[in-house]
Amino acid sequence: MTKLHDLTGAPPGTTTRALLLRLATVGVVLAGCAGTFASAGGWLSPGALTPARVVDRFEQVNGPHPGFRRNHAKGLCVTGSFAGNGAGAPLSKASLFSAGRMTPVEGRLALAGGQPYAADAEATVRSLALRFRLPDGDEWRSGMNNIPVFPLRTPEAFYEQLLAAKPDPVTGKPDPERLKAFFAAHPESVKAVALIKARTVTAGFADSTFWSLNAFRFVAPDGHATPVRWAFVPEQRATPETAAQAARTDKNYLFDDLVARLRQGPLRWHLVLTLGRTDDPTTDATLPWPADRESVDVGTLSLTGAAPEEAGNCRDINFDPLVLPEGIAPSDDPLLSARSAAYSRSFTRRAGEEKSPSAVAAATTRGAGL
Repeated sequence: MTKLHDLTGAPPGTTTRALLLRLATVGVVLAGCAGTFASAGGWLSPGALTPARVVDRFEQVNGPHPGFRRNHAKGLCVTGSFAGNGAGAPLSKASLFSAGRMTPVEGRLALAGGQPYAADAEATVRSLALRFRLPDGDEWRSGMNNIPVFPLRTPEAFYEQLLAAKPDPVTGKPDPERLKAFFAAHPESVKAVALIKARTVTAGFADSTFWSLNAFRFVAPDGHATPVRWAFVPEQRATPETAAQAARTDKNYLFDDLVARLRQGPLRWHLVLTLGRTDDPTTDATLPWPADRESVDVGTLSLTGAAPEEAGNCRDINFDPLVLPEGIAPSDDPLLSARSAAYSRSFTRRAGEEKSPSAVAAATTRGAGL
């Protein structure tokens, strides 16, 4: 029989209270990571699990917030550009990787979860969604998160964990017995959550690395396809969040800090590709690729502006991960089509709802000159 300490990593003899606290912490990680799936949506098994049911469950867990994304509800729009350096051109025929090519970018920095007015917190997964506008109307849209792997392997597992990680209205924490049962049924999630918890949580958005999580394929001009994962790695040195920062009473401190840094100048990330081999897993986002895989820096993202969500900007963009330019193709990861379909359902539902003011107040960016 699986013991509680087997699921949490706690040693035998640990007190029951300590075990429950550890499970609650794991539940927070899992609940935060859930947002990384549904902010983009998903196609699920016909007749069993549908995009509508996934969106319904988000509403069941988080409550109704008309007009907002069902996940990653709290966010701020950003603008900038991407400069290709030519190193990606042999791997993909997408034009943005050409040396000297400057591609306009609009996007959104956000926090996982379906509560648009929740206070910023260290444990909450951060996301970066981008829309690259290529020539001739071509586009690349991508949603990434500051976690190195995804905690769930299939759409069905994702749907199950949404309920398992739902906070109890009295304690504000997930039910430890429900989490215990979920992890017992999904040992791959136990390993993935351990990797996620081991990462360094940085002081803010500006020094966070954002990973693609899913695998894709880059298609070269000669037709050769390479399995690829990528990350946007900040130029700014990553520094761990301090206890004093985490204890700030400003409920929007992560977004306030981002705007303050943009006042001082552009923020930059390097797009670093990890090149997979034929035996690297492309269907399982819970598994990392070996650390010795070749990496290639293919260009620089520069963010120069930020604004509250409103009509006509990132509020009305569906950052569907399957909107891809020629030269980038999806892998066989089942989460990709799942994300795409659920994103679409969420977008359609909120498009017909009355819009509330941006969850990150306009005062946050007023006077930033952005």
